[in-house]
Amino acid sequence: MSNDDIIDTLNDLIETSKDGEYGFRASAEYVTDPSLRQSFERRAEECRMAAAELQTMVVRLGGKAEDSGTAAGAMHRGWVAVKGTLAGYTDKAILEETERGEDRALESYRKALDEPLPADVRLVVERQYEGVKRNHQQVRALRDQARAATV
Repeated sequence: MSNDDIIDTLNDLIETSKDGEYGFRASAEYVTDPSLRQSFERRAEECRMAAAELQTMVVRLGGKAEDSGTAAGAMHRGWVAVKGTLAGYTDKAILEETERGEDRALESYRKALDEPLPADVRLVVERQYEGVKRNHQQVRALRDQARAATV
């Protein structure tokens, strides 16, 4: 795998992490449950830190690190706002949309791990992937609780 390919892969993950950061922050604005808001704010910070770690790696490899999310992520965040308006900003609806965002993050990290990354890069990506899986599981559990409470 060429150095440019590694940088491209890492930049894709930076965009994914920034999408997660922005998405969790946007979701935190709309939820009514204070503990859910805190949870989303913590996850946003974790995503910010993951992006910063990847940005450092890109620079170390001689590349220019991404510093924003993707167009799809911006559309997703816009959809959170639109869907929130339509659904009355229910915590359940926001959790459902947040889970969809985490589905995309999982997919991005799996794709990166399919690449023949150098050992030091793979180690970081694998560790971050575990965090993404943990976020996804927690969001899904919260979503399930919200669904059960509305039945």
